[in-house]
Order: sequence, then structure tokens, then C-alpha cells
Amino acid sequence: MSLPKCPLCNSEYTYEDGEMYVCPECAHEWSKNAPAAAAEEVKVWRDANGNVLQDGDSVTVIKDLKIKGSSAVVKVGTKVKNIRLIDGDHDIDCKIDGIGAMQLKSEFVKKA
Repeated sequence: MSLPKCPLCNSEYTYEDGEMYVCPECAHEWSKNAPAAAAEEVKVWRDANGNVLQDGDSVTVIKDLKIKGSSAVVKVGTKVKNIRLIDGDHDIDCKIDGIGAMQLKSEFVKKA
């Protein structure tokens, strides 16, 4: 018998816990009796390595990022604390020490 994939992150590593299914990757739990179509559509943000990101996480920049309209650069290895996830092309809202508030793409960071 195969278990259903997680409706949020599509992970195939779900397991049963009593009357619930649990996803070990995103910690989502849902009832065995819930219809699959009734799963809520929730956006899952992932870093460059595929790790799930959440509000308040710390991330590390994996590529030099030029700041548009400035000569400043966010260097590789810069640690960004307490991120906020938003919808849009640049999906991380944060403050970087020495630079200020800015938005980053999740594909250029890894979870710290």
C-alpha cells in the first residue's frame, strides 16, 4: 500500500501517525479521511538546495549579488537573519547589516 504525497510540498516521504498522515519535510499533517482535493493551496518557499524556508529563518547568500542602482554588492557568505517570506519575483524580504532593507530571490540563498 502506498501512502499519498504531501499536498503542500509534494514530498513522497509521508508516514502514518494514528488517524493522520504526516510530512517529515514540511511538518504538514492531514486526516486520512480528508479528500485529496480539499487540501489547501499553500505556497512553499525553498532555498537553492531544496530546503523549506519559513518566516524568521536565517539564510546565507550563495552568490555575489549586485544591488541595482548602487555600486554596493552583497557578498557570498553574507548571513541574513529573520527573513520574511512574501509573494512575488523576489520572495524574501529582509534587512542586511551594512546595506539595509531589501528583497532577495530564494534561489540565491541557502538555509543557515
